[in-house]
Amino acid sequence: MRGEVALADVYAERMAAVRPTRAEVVELGREYIAKTESGAQAALTTLENAGLRIVLVSAGLREAILPLAKSVGVSESNVHAVSVYFTDRGEYAGFDMASPLTQNGGKAIVVRNLNLPRPILAVGDGVTDAEMKTVDPPAVDAFAAYTGVVERAPVVSVADYTIKSFEELLALILGADVG
Repeated sequence: MRGEVALADVYAERMAAVRPTRAEVVELGREYIAKTESGAQAALTTLENAGLRIVLVSAGLREAILPLAKSVGVSESNVHAVSVYFTDRGEYAGFDMASPLTQNGGKAIVVRNLNLPRPILAVGDGVTDAEMKTVDPPAVDAFAAYTGVVERAPVVSVADYTIKSFEELLALILGADVG
């Protein structure tokens, strides 16, 4: 998240060390939902109703991210994350090692491959989020550092915008006081 170690160097090691079971990944999804920031679902619905496409790009586990996406109204087809595999008994069997999301610059690769209409605004709190703007050429037109949970100096330093809430996100995108 801070960018001190290359993602590709640690992703496989972390997965091998943790070896999450299906039940643990389901619980992680529940935790994601429980920790969802206030106003997320309403804000994303407002943006979609305004004609914007919301895409969730994460280096997290797809099977844990999907319940979160559903809870905030993002369709499964707009979720891009790393698939994890399980045995029939629910034991860890590996992950999608070919996913670009397991390496630095992977989010930019995914966003470019989506051929989204411009302009594109990326929002995130980690270095791999900021990379969508800092890679050459940038995959997005602007980057907003989300600091509502944690503020990381390297992320904020390259951001075009800094926001602390989904209300601020709405104001940034829709250009009006929406509170």
